[in-house]
Amino acid sequence: MSETTLAPSDLAAQSAELERLLRLRTGPFGMKLFEKVEDMEAIPKVRRPKSIHTTDQIVGQAARLGWTVGITADDLVGAQCKAVIGLGAQDEEWRSGRSMKGVWYATLEDTSAHQAAMTVVPFGRYKAMAVSPLSSGRLNPPDIALFYATPGAMMYFINGLQWSGYKRFDWSVVGESSCADSWGRALSTRQPSLSIPCFAERRYGGVLDDEMLMALPPELIAKAVAGMQALSKNGLRYPFPQYGIQMDVRAGMAASYPDRAPPKG
Repeated sequence: MSETTLAPSDLAAQSAELERLLRLRTGPFGMKLFEKVEDMEAIPKVRRPKSIHTTDQIVGQAARLGWTVGITADDLVGAQCKAVIGLGAQDEEWRSGRSMKGVWYATLEDTSAHQAAMTVVPFGRYKAMAVSPLSSGRLNPPDIALFYATPGAMMYFINGLQWSGYKRFDWSVVGESSCADSWGRALSTRQPSLSIPCFAERRYGGVLDDEMLMALPPELIAKAVAGMQALSKNGLRYPFPQYGIQMDVRAGMAASYPDRAPPKG
């Protein structure tokens, strides 16, 4: 799916700089879809699940444990996980969301509306998927890169993306199954996709309470890193230093806006 080929060493270096700039607790990782299972199985040191998992768990194994993991639809539980990454049918039964009625949504109309709101990879082309830390270079390159970070770090990353070639980002929240907001949307649209991880991601994927998830084409990491490096030179760095809610704001703003400095003397 990737349109731009990046050398693994370059992507690994960009990943390391991203970790440094955002003080990430877990390393960035990649996700790649495969039309042939054999191509997924040919990835160096790929692990294959021995149990049935959610996609959240597979993603968590890459992010939290640093594993390279490859899966097919048979490794995933339920239609929802399979459908988001294009490994499962998006048929009438799936579109109804029947299993969520009375669990997440009040009526069948609500469950159907939720399913229709999700951004998913079309079914039929892909037979396997793999995740791996960007530092490993094993996906060469991935279709998308992903990382978990705090809301503050995510805002700084977005500021970096907007440093040059400004673009307003509009994201939505589908609610439960918010993997459709992140890897589902990024795989489908090749656009940066920010999400608030849902219950399943936190319960099964190990996502922490203060973490958000960004998914985007890997070539955009270099753009964001360059932007954040430029911001850093202007005194705008993460973590954001607390200035104080009762201080004279002019002295603080002068670090980036010299004309805002208070008069001397």
